[in-house]
Amino acid sequence: MVLQIIPIKTQKEIGIDVNLVDLILESSEINDGDILVFSQKIVSKSEGRILSLSSVNPSLLANGIASSYGKDPRLVELILSESKRIVRMENGIIIVETKHGFVCANAGIDESNVQDGYAALLPEDPDKSASLLKERIEQKTGKNTAVIISDTFGRPFRLGQTDVAIGIAGIEPILDYIGKPDTFGKVMQVTAIAIADEICSATELVMGKVRKCPIAIVRNYNFNFSNAKIQKLLRSRHDDLFR
Repeated sequence: MVLQIIPIKTQKEIGIDVNLVDLILESSEINDGDILVFSQKIVSKSEGRILSLSSVNPSLLANGIASSYGKDPRLVELILSESKRIVRMENGIIIVETKHGFVCANAGIDESNVQDGYAALLPEDPDKSASLLKERIEQKTGKNTAVIISDTFGRPFRLGQTDVAIGIAGIEPILDYIGKPDTFGKVMQVTAIAIADEICSATELVMGKVRKCPIAIVRNYNFNFSNAKIQKLLRSRHDDLFR
């Protein structure tokens, strides 16, 4: 079977409590074994994680950082409120560790594809968001699927951004080859492929940022069903050579 990536487009502006599963079913069928990838932005919008910057009261720390880095102090306050700690600040870039454990720029907070004067925050619990979507899909269709929530992150040592998984449900996120022989019979020691991230990157090719395509269905990919959480993809500080 041929691997398919099916874009789900919408002309609707997503608001709080919009049923994202109904949005899919308006134009597409869902099959057993499909992987549904939702953009972080559409999930955040449906969960009310869009805040008006006018409602934010910057702290002294936020004002100080903002003046040094040429940023809106209200946005900096949101970044601080969504973070465990600041990892590095340099060249106008603020890298933090979020409450979820993600190391990324601006705590994943984004002002694109939202109204002027507003910012989108990451879902409070992306794994829970993915699980709820998976449950709703099963209730509506009776199909067993996997769900991934994707977001766009930068990458150390390489230019450009790529989409990665920030929440998962029903899929084993890593394909582990450790202990298996390669094509020459040598036992592999370290190879573990982050398939959840690779799936997100693949779907971004059809979703884009300006195509009004916030959801994609990946079909005919043979994955392992699992109850794993996104933490399985996060490198611990102990094993991180750069933190």
